[in-house]
Amino acid sequence: MSLLRQLQHWLIGHGPQLLTAEFVPETHAIRLWSDTFPWDAMVQAVEQNFARRFPKKRPQGGRPPVALRVLLALELLKHELGASDEDMCQRLRTDVAVMYACGLREVQADRSQAHFVLPETLAQFRQRLDAELMDELVAIQAATAMEQGLVSPAHLLVDTFPVEQGSQRVTDATTLYKAQKKQWSAKKLGFGILTYESAS
Repeated sequence: MSLLRQLQHWLIGHGPQLLTAEFVPETHAIRLWSDTFPWDAMVQAVEQNFARRFPKKRPQGGRPPVALRVLLALELLKHELGASDEDMCQRLRTDVAVMYACGLREVQADRSQAHFVLPETLAQFRQRLDAELMDELVAIQAATAMEQGLVSPAHLLVDTFPVEQGSQRVTDATTLYKAQKKQWSAKKLGFGILTYESAS
């Protein structure tokens, strides 16, 4: 089912459509962050995991569920930005860059609707994420990052020689860290491997 169809219950407003890809600058931090993720592969992994762990038929009638792509992007953005569920759901309603990150390319919303996604829905989604699924998502993200040349598969050598705190001793590890930091700053694109603590 397409993302638009799953979200049609709140994308049926009046007036001209907003094309998020044209509105959000290509240099915007959230757009740069979003474009590093292999969303299709990650959503497919979530779908397969949920189908295996929560096998039940979708009830007939009512509104279609919120797309997993939207919920996954909101959850990852929440941790990236250090925001609350409420903040992220509000930003989805008002921040075009967040809409872009959630995979929404055309928006024509109803002004009277306060939320596109309720905070409770995001919390319920998070409760379904387990350690096995998060490990799989990390592996997908890491493999894609290496394929795109965003990170190097080379081993990092760490000098474990004890050093007094505050020492200016130069090691291969600190030199490599400074070089990577400078490179990332120049590109204004940091690709962090996904870290997540599953809710219990």
